[in-house]
Amino acid sequence: MQPRVTPTTEAAAATDAHAASATEAARLSAAEVAQPPSAAAAVRPSARKVTALRKVDRWQPSGAPAVAAELWVGVHLANAPLPALLLERLARRAQRFTPRVSLVPPDGLLLEVKGSLHLFGGVEGLRDSLARECAALELKPILALAPTPLAALVTARAGKSSVVRELSQLIGQLAPLPLIALRWSQETLERLAHMGVRTIGQVLRLPRAGFAKRFGTELLLALDRLTGRHADLRDRFHARERFRRKLDLTYEMEKHDSILTALTPLLQELGKFLQSRQCGIAQLECLLMHRNAPATSCMLRLAAPAADADRLRELLGERLNLIVLPEPVQSCELRSGELLRSALSSSSLWQPGEHGGCAGVEAPGLIERLRARLGPEAVYSLQVSAGHRPENTWSVTEPVGSVTGRVNRSGAVRPPWPPFCRPLWLLSTPQLLSKRDGLPRRRGPLRLLGDPERIETGWWDGGDIERDYYVALDIHGVRLWVFRERVAPHSWFLHGVFG
Repeated sequence: MQPRVTPTTEAAAATDAHAASATEAARLSAAEVAQPPSAAAAVRPSARKVTALRKVDRWQPSGAPAVAAELWVGVHLANAPLPALLLERLARRAQRFTPRVSLVPPDGLLLEVKGSLHLFGGVEGLRDSLARECAALELKPILALAPTPLAALVTARAGKSSVVRELSQLIGQLAPLPLIALRWSQETLERLAHMGVRTIGQVLRLPRAGFAKRFGTELLLALDRLTGRHADLRDRFHARERFRRKLDLTYEMEKHDSILTALTPLLQELGKFLQSRQCGIAQLECLLMHRNAPATSCMLRLAAPAADADRLRELLGERLNLIVLPEPVQSCELRSGELLRSALSSSSLWQPGEHGGCAGVEAPGLIERLRARLGPEAVYSLQVSAGHRPENTWSVTEPVGSVTGRVNRSGAVRPPWPPFCRPLWLLSTPQLLSKRDGLPRRRGPLRLLGDPERIETGWWDGGDIERDYYVALDIHGVRLWVFRERVAPHSWFLHGVFG
């Protein structure tokens, strides 16, 4: 309430009236502040309360501690480093406690459990249940609970199994923890150590502007997320989906056509499963169970992600025709590989081969039919590898392509030599050539073109070579790639043929 000043001029009457109205307004404002929101609304039912665009804390009774809206469980695994698949298995088990599960590779997990504590007997019951899930995977966890995800994880990394449910107690619990639990860079930790700062409490007492200027705003933002001054949004873990269905046959079957007909409903269900998720698969396994013999596996690998049931049925039928069944089939099971996002695209304006047109949408289908009929090992792709020796500059890879038929060359290596200096066709084993007067011969004398290309060394893997390669022309005009050994007896070999 503002102090009342006695006027000394002739405008005293007007001033008294203004002061009286100000006093009444201040009295009403004080009454609204002293009462809960519901009571304040009863005092002035027609007034509209205007607030700024900022976080408004929930009303708490006078003297009550501020309870955080969230409660996070930080899980630090002492078995680190862990395989990614093992951490995902633990995350799938943790989803029985809460849907808000986040991965912190390679050795961390976060769970938001505020709304599910009462379902597991409170904090102690949930901690015991989560510890049993970790023990089932032979993992040794350290569990800590805090109002912010980073605070829970940092506390667990420091080896403290504490429980902090109130924001007012959070900084006090974090203060003695070492800075190494934040996993900042070693350079940053050394700079802070030279300043005498080794704990979280000491770094929180530093001036914010000076800290941001010296160490960057990212680390200051990390401290704000640690203490709850800034929101810490975490990506939820989503388990990898797979399609798996089993069908028990009404009677034993031994004909491939009958088995494929029985599998048709499962394949149609698979197609709907993939289309509803806008995904495709590049691998499909069909298990055929028998009465006494082991199960027969029919593996289908695709050149591009597919989701069409008719296409999968056609390719699976080709693979089934190549399998010899040891016994009649009692039941069938379909197991899909990893779901892959379908790449939606339009057809090229140019025909394949014209003006740089792509291979066309029919290329993956052709590859899949050839592999289904000839076997997956009969059709493959070649890829350039990093290496200077001709034998090690290529490797066999899976013929993987996109939906548009373009081959994925993200991991391809560009050859270091100029174009057309080496042939695409290399012999698996260099062929010894005859020689006369120190020059090579093959169905007659060979004419060497240009200067030699010297390739040598390889001692680190036992394949040491010392060769001088030449481009040669035979009597029929065929361009050959030959080399001469630099060690005695200086023999000549044919290693490749130009197209």
